Amino acid sequence: MKRRELLTSTGTVLGSGVALQSLLAPVKALGAEAKPVRIKNIETFGIGIPATPTEVEAGVMNRVGVTCVETESGVRGYAFGGGGGRGGAGGNAAGFQRMRSALIGSDLFALEQHLKKGLLDWAGIEEALWDAIGKIAGQPVYRLLGGSKTSIPVYVTAVWRGPTDQSQVPIKDQAEYARRLKSAGFNALKIRIFRPNFMDDVESCAGILAATGAGFKVMVDRTAHLSGKVWDYPTGLAAAKALQAAGVYWLEEPFARDDFEGPARLAREMDILITGGEGFRGLDPYRECLVHDTYDIIQPDLRTVGGLLTLRKVAALCEAFHKPCIGHGAFGLLLAGRIQAHAAWGAPLEEMALATPPLLPQEQWAPALKILNSKELYSFRNGELQVPQSPGLGLDINEEALAHYRV
Repeated sequence: MKRRELLTSTGTVLGSGVALQSLLAPVKALGAEAKPVRIKNIETFGIGIPATPTEVEAGVMNRVGVTCVETESGVRGYAFGGGGGRGGAGGNAAGFQRMRSALIGSDLFALEQHLKKGLLDWAGIEEALWDAIGKIAGQPVYRLLGGSKTSIPVYVTAVWRGPTDQSQVPIKDQAEYARRLKSAGFNALKIRIFRPNFMDDVESCAGILAATGAGFKVMVDRTAHLSGKVWDYPTGLAAAKALQAAGVYWLEEPFARDDFEGPARLAREMDILITGGEGFRGLDPYRECLVHDTYDIIQPDLRTVGGLLTLRKVAALCEAFHKPCIGHGAFGLLLAGRIQAHAAWGAPLEEMALATPPLLPQEQWAPALKILNSKELYSFRNGELQVPQSPGLGLDINEEALAHYRV
């Protein structure tokens, strides 16, 4: 059938305006309904959920910052961990007020425009905007970003209380915590490799692997800018060789964050995976990483990079270079936006950080249940986190409880 015959058979011959109008009427009706949803207010505040001194000392999460975006339609979006301004989790008051003024009255959905106004510096606000968008659409955010993955294998990053180098922690205690994690259904643990002699950390990794057996992964994080000493290349190479021999899965940020060549060289010379990228903002440094082949795995952080939309763009860049992208994690309520973003591109792993041993993740974030209508914060099955399916970021917030615990 020729094109003109097809159009004739469907009653839409070119020039038949009546039939064409009839065909497009439902589409036009939908378009007419898609009116801008205006932002009415943005505020940040803290909540404090009662906890005993013993619980606080153990590391339970009972205090957290909240960002709330209210729309003129009455829908509220929430993000946890503060507004996310540059220079700190909460940013600065003057900068927040400028961003707030720039956004109030504008279209909730105009995220690209908001980024050009400076929203890249306020990822916590952007996260709350997405929560409101998802609630209005009646969909979890990961689906709005094109995702379909409903579960993600998880790994726990643990940091023991005390000096950052963890030298105060007996190696046997690290192995015992890993054993407890495995019994609870987790299959991977990441620890800091900050001890003055990296071979002590290598010994700890070997002990963890011996204690947990087959199928359990151990990763290590050097985080050079926090560890107090940036390795030179020979030291990094020696550490990578020892860690590889011990069976460690990856070595994270072995050198300075602005060193794009050192990690690439190490990755070429070693089989152990070399990872990094959590400290970068915007797209430019990730382009440099990918062009220089700096890391085997790219690890952007939602708050640092500038929000969910920018994080999704980084994942697309990685896909173009055939490079795995595993987003940097968070903990408790702060993890919600990251889960949605990571599920959007089907990340192969989800980080839960930072756990404070001997607490298990569920024990550490238990106070958060008091501001939720649900009986659990996140659901796990067979070592995988089930991506929340509720609209927005997936948290069923009890707004009365949230107001009750407001500081």
